[in-house]
Amino acid sequence: MNALTQNRTELAPASEAELMNVLRNSLYPGAKDESIRLVIGYCKAAGLDPMQKPVHIVPMWDSKSKAMRDVVMPGISTYRIQAVRSGCYAGMSDPEFGPVIEKDLGGSPVSYPEWCRVTVRRLLPNGVLAEFAAVERWTENYATAGKDTIAPNAMWKRRPFAQLAKCAEAQALRKGFPEVGAQPTADEMEGKDLDDAPTFDAATGAPAARKERPAPTVKELPEYPSAQFAEHCADWADQIAAGKTTPDRLIAMIGSKYRLKPEQIEGIRDLAPVPA
Repeated sequence: MNALTQNRTELAPASEAELMNVLRNSLYPGAKDESIRLVIGYCKAAGLDPMQKPVHIVPMWDSKSKAMRDVVMPGISTYRIQAVRSGCYAGMSDPEFGPVIEKDLGGSPVSYPEWCRVTVRRLLPNGVLAEFAAVERWTENYATAGKDTIAPNAMWKRRPFAQLAKCAEAQALRKGFPEVGAQPTADEMEGKDLDDAPTFDAATGAPAARKERPAPTVKELPEYPSAQFAEHCADWADQIAAGKTTPDRLIAMIGSKYRLKPEQIEGIRDLAPVPA
């Protein structure tokens, strides 16, 4: 018995109270005790180590109870662990991305990949190496910054490629390893309602058909007053010259509260100093 094994055997198993305290103060700070108990119960049922944080506590809007409630959802690591445990996992491809789209969503300028494809490989009993590919589109997966806006939240704006890649990988793992489960991952459900949760065919892992939900209603913004625009131009020019902001940032900031006219947008862009 080596020293590492000996040290492990000398550690007494943690009581539920001790485990709750560790999870509350390290992996799930601020979470309710009942939510942490759900995590422990989920991990016990699935044979997972809660200290590896295989699942996440996701606050979600429940339209039936008209209130927010915590939901325990698997992370992408859960599907990876279960695929490896099957003994048939043969790796996956690097994420392949579609063309980069530049678009204004809810007054927020965003750059994102149109789609992402991930292929998971599984060794079948007959020795064939099968491939299961999944393609996910950014606009069908990204989380919004709120219920009444189509602007992406901070994570999806900061990491548009990595977030979409995790969603595509989760779908590919469900297709290649349907035994891992059909529940969507926390990354796929971030910023969505419980009613938005996709369902998957337990045999194939493919998404089941569901009713389309109406697009979020976006309130009509008031026009930016011409007098107010003229009053602030000089100040904006000074801020841009000092490197404190850029025309695009100003347009996005003002556009979140007001509707800018095309000539006003052009006027802000013209405030940028002309390169020597």
